[in-house]
Amino acid sequence: MIAFRSVTKQYGPQVLFVDASFQLDPGEKVGLVGPNGAGKSTVFRLIAEEEQPDEGSIEKPKRLTLGIFRQDVGDWRDGTVLEVTLAGAGEVGELGRELATLEARLEDYEAADYDQVLERYGEVQERFGALGGYDLEPRAAKILAGLGLTQGQITGDIAALSGGWKMRVALARILLQAPDVMLLDEPTNHLDIESIVWLEGFLRDYPGTVVMTCHDRDVLNRVVKRILEIDGGQVRSWTGDYDAYERMRKEVAAQLEAEYERQQAMLAKEIRFIERFKAQPSKASQVQSRARKLEKIEKIEPPKRIIERDFTFRKCSRSGDEVIKVREVTKGYGDHVVHDAVDLLVRRGERWAIMGENGAGKTTLLSMMAGRLKPDAGTVELGASVEMGYFAQHHVENLDETRTVLEELTATFPVTGIGTLKSLAGAFQFSGDDVEKPIHILSGGEKTRLALAKLLYANPNLLVLDEPTNHLDLATKRALIRALSAFEGTLVFVSHDRAFLRALSNRVLELTVGGPPRLYPGTYVEYVQQSGHEAPGLRA
Repeated sequence: MIAFRSVTKQYGPQVLFVDASFQLDPGEKVGLVGPNGAGKSTVFRLIAEEEQPDEGSIEKPKRLTLGIFRQDVGDWRDGTVLEVTLAGAGEVGELGRELATLEARLEDYEAADYDQVLERYGEVQERFGALGGYDLEPRAAKILAGLGLTQGQITGDIAALSGGWKMRVALARILLQAPDVMLLDEPTNHLDIESIVWLEGFLRDYPGTVVMTCHDRDVLNRVVKRILEIDGGQVRSWTGDYDAYERMRKEVAAQLEAEYERQQAMLAKEIRFIERFKAQPSKASQVQSRARKLEKIEKIEPPKRIIERDFTFRKCSRSGDEVIKVREVTKGYGDHVVHDAVDLLVRRGERWAIMGENGAGKTTLLSMMAGRLKPDAGTVELGASVEMGYFAQHHVENLDETRTVLEELTATFPVTGIGTLKSLAGAFQFSGDDVEKPIHILSGGEKTRLALAKLLYANPNLLVLDEPTNHLDLATKRALIRALSAFEGTLVFVSHDRAFLRALSNRVLELTVGGPPRLYPGTYVEYVQQSGHEAPGLRA
């Protein structure tokens, strides 16, 4: 369907890929992976013909339809959510609008071009029906509901939605369009688990081709059957899901490492022989023979070693046994009561994963635990010797964008040495000259990493984290999980990343809309086994 033939692309001195060849077949589900800046977004732009290759060619059918979901969402202000979604339906949406215009013109029986209008109406009606146009509105409503929007939001004004909800609408437009090929850039970033699980099912059953970048390994494992890896100027294809890709990649890396070491040992042996006997006439022929042999040997390049930096917590102080006490807490917004007389006790060393449907009050509860929001009734108290660190998404906005990364860390920890702060920055993937990057040019993921670096270095014994993995790539997520696994304090968090939930939780608090909270003692894996669902909104 789409074929890259010996494609080379670079921006100035930065070479993204050289002589890259691969093919995307009809109906394939492909994961596109690689480090930041490797060229994943460039592949999307090349397929969409927004850019051209420097060398090589990209072949695709002329009538191929593309749908591209990106992280930059349109600033819609007019119309309902449903209307905006329908307007993005591509050809079928355009046909629907033309059909309405033709129907109005058909009322003028005496028009000179009535026969032509009637003929065109028949053509459009046939094509509109073939593309499923007559059930377009119900399909749009179903997709929007699957992505977590309520009926009130679907029929409500698009301008009332936040940026995150508008991202869901942008994704719905692509899914409704049903193109031959979907190019999806991090489609799960703003979704909760319920919506992610729905999207997984939609994409698995989708008859067209899907190419996606995604930082959620569960999604990659459940949806894709092939991985395209872009790294170091090369594009490699691996059959299987993400876990299979990681296993095969490690095996290949180990083989290359062994081949390289064997050749290095052989070369060292030959060089030692030449150096030892080059001055002896009796060995001259052997020395020359071995020297010629070395010249002809094709040298194996040193394998690229993947180094994932770790952040190590300093030993935190010990808190009291009772860390957070929630007593008879009630909180509402207007007539809507979110929490009603809630009683909870978080003990030292526990790791609470707070889960709940949209509107169940996850962020509200975390904000009250962190002391950022007051309950309408009841009390939230921290225990003895508790030193809290709180991460919320808006904390990224509190970074001073006039500073560089290093200046921000220096301003936060003025008595800490520059070397230590550079090491801290390096642990969160700001190495070398990256520490001099101005904050205003950082990506969302980079800003999240910087905010987390500041929080974790402050050395709290209680961490309250609201979606800390949003915008983080897979390598950074792994590093964060390793760091938090070694954390000796208490952890309370909300996350839609199931790998994060599995790795860190030993308590799961399930919140429901209109019902009392339920505490499951045990890990997220045990919660799924006991409850029979991956998230509260997925109850049978």
